[in-house]
Amino acid sequence: MMKFIKDNILYIIGGIIGALGGYIYYIYIGCDSGSCPITSSPITSVIWGALVGGMLLSLFKKEKK
Repeated sequence: MMKFIKDNILYIIGGIIGALGGYIYYIYIGCDSGSCPITSSPITSVIWGALVGGMLLSLFKKEKK
């Protein structure tokens, strides 16, 4: 388990930061009418934020040769 965490730490950190960012985005900018598919629900905002955050920080992962 620790090897998995060590190998994927950037994905995990990016997901956590992205999830927090998605929730904050939902709170301050989210769509109240329900017509926005991503920002009308806190769950979808958090999931999309986690995915984007994980992908963003994965850019900094070094490939093993």
